[in-house]
Amino acid sequence: MGTVDPERPGAPGLGLDPFAPGFFADPYAQYAALRRSDPVHHSALGPWLCTRYEDCVRLLRTPGLSVEDRHAGVDRRAGRYAPDDPRRERGTRAILNLDPPDHTRLRRLVVRAFTPRRVEALGPRIDVLVDRALDAGAAAGGFDVITDLAFPLPFTVISEMLGVPDHDGQYLRDVSHTLVRALEPLVTEDDDALRAASDAMHDAVETMIAEKRAAPGDDLLTALIEVRDDGDALSDAELHDQVTLLYIAGHETTVNLIGNGVWSLLRHPDQLARLRADPGLVGNAVEELLRYDAPVQFSRRITRTDVTVGDVTIPAGSFVFTVLGAANRDPAHFGPDADRLDLGRTLAPQHLAFGGGIHHCLGAVLARAEARAAIGGLVRRFPRLAPTDAPPDWNGRLVLRGLESLPVTC
Repeated sequence: MGTVDPERPGAPGLGLDPFAPGFFADPYAQYAALRRSDPVHHSALGPWLCTRYEDCVRLLRTPGLSVEDRHAGVDRRAGRYAPDDPRRERGTRAILNLDPPDHTRLRRLVVRAFTPRRVEALGPRIDVLVDRALDAGAAAGGFDVITDLAFPLPFTVISEMLGVPDHDGQYLRDVSHTLVRALEPLVTEDDDALRAASDAMHDAVETMIAEKRAAPGDDLLTALIEVRDDGDALSDAELHDQVTLLYIAGHETTVNLIGNGVWSLLRHPDQLARLRADPGLVGNAVEELLRYDAPVQFSRRITRTDVTVGDVTIPAGSFVFTVLGAANRDPAHFGPDADRLDLGRTLAPQHLAFGGGIHHCLGAVLARAEARAAIGGLVRRFPRLAPTDAPPDWNGRLVLRGLESLPVTC
């Protein structure tokens, strides 16, 4: 989204330049430059970018800001879907895309099904899945952290949690991987591919719900179907969109958390050795890895009235991106060493990797549990864990920053 380096050719006024060589391997230099020079930046592409920690916290927690596209001055879906295309409405009833009072009502219902007890009970199963992946890696002498661990772990967990473990995991992972590109400010995916992925996910979730209605079980999907609160229940569209969100958000972000975290440790052998020497540090280590290279880099809001941030007024109807990756390394909050990985950092849990306010990630507890098991298991199991000569392959995304592959030897 532009350039921040006046000495290098680019697109002035856009603020960030994802086309610059090396951006996806390390966007943080550009974030820092923007945070210093223009922390409340109006991109020539339309959205506003906020990069200071204090501003991002305030915007994420401000009740008057919206997440519903209908309040924006620009229709993001206009070029992809015709006005009467039913795909336009898919996902609009997910809790991440709703304002109060609808958000409040739906979150109350979903929380009643997505209980801490249900998440806590997954601990032993997560350990088994991690051990199985590491056993295979040990037997082969190496493996791909993303393909062999980070992708299958959270996808298997959310499928079993929903009670639909027999659906084609690889197929749905591929569909989800395509579909999340619609979240990007700069969509590079072909519109036909996005439409096909939307249809495939819609049909798969419809099948899951129909099967579960016919054969209920002791699982999350049954709980979502049956949940009641003073007679209130999820409508068919609401149920469908929550399940779709759980599939997409329930594994894509955790894949990035595990992959980014392992790569950060491999690039900082002193911190890797520190965690190996003190396994009890893994909880705070995951928080610091979330801060240092967050799996979600941007969170959007839409202004419904004029909003003043610092000495800048953002007009009503504007898209505002809180740049979580920039806020998480703001030295004004995290100190002058904010760009350094420190697994013992006291302020690490104050990161914004899971968003904030009423839209704070519902699955944060599960993501942390999976990351502690996967990263902690890797470090304990393989004292000679190392990257191969092949460079890591970044996914080229601004919002859901992560790796496509990370081959290691063990």
